[in-house]
Amino acid sequence: MSNAGRLVGDASSAVLKQTAAQEIRRQIFSGQMKPGAKVDQDALAERLGMSKLPVREALIALAGEGIIETIPRRGAFVADLTRADIRDHYWMLGVISGLAAERASVNLTDEELAELTALADRMESTDDLLAMERLNFQFHRLINLGARSRRLVAELKLLSGAIPLGFFDSHPESVASSLRDHREIVDALASRSPGMVRTLTEGHFLRGGHRAVAQLEERGFWA
Repeated sequence: MSNAGRLVGDASSAVLKQTAAQEIRRQIFSGQMKPGAKVDQDALAERLGMSKLPVREALIALAGEGIIETIPRRGAFVADLTRADIRDHYWMLGVISGLAAERASVNLTDEELAELTALADRMESTDDLLAMERLNFQFHRLINLGARSRRLVAELKLLSGAIPLGFFDSHPESVASSLRDHREIVDALASRSPGMVRTLTEGHFLRGGHRAVAQLEERGFWA
């Protein structure tokens, strides 16, 4: 096989693995698969229209995230995640996001700040939760990239990737709280206040962790 062929094959395999991982996360955090449940790899591969290999690779990656527990000769099971585990994940995401925002406060260009303001405006003007989730991703990604640190961005990509799509809190009070947070973060970035933007960002994600636990409880995750 040529080098080009290998690259295409590797890219395709990575996409399948990512697809499988995202579907497993979705099933877990939607409450379809409870802690301790065994993952039916055959059924999952069949439903996704792929072989078992990318499913197994996805499970290995998710085991590294602490979401899946693999038991020799028995299979893969949903890890016994606790409320503290969920809050800790958001806490770590908040701490690193806060550091990235602190650095971004002195690195972001005026054009990037204007783009952040526009994203905050668009989030406030839409009632479409999926659109809001996409805009939320773009908002935080722009701040993270503003840190100008590949290492921080890589860690944030790993941590945020463990939160499945469709997990955006739809409760009106939670949405309003997040929108206020975003506006305060933009203002702190625009005023070039590193300490303030770090504190605001950490608090934003800490509150997100508490809301995530409440969502999972509503979905019967720990029932």
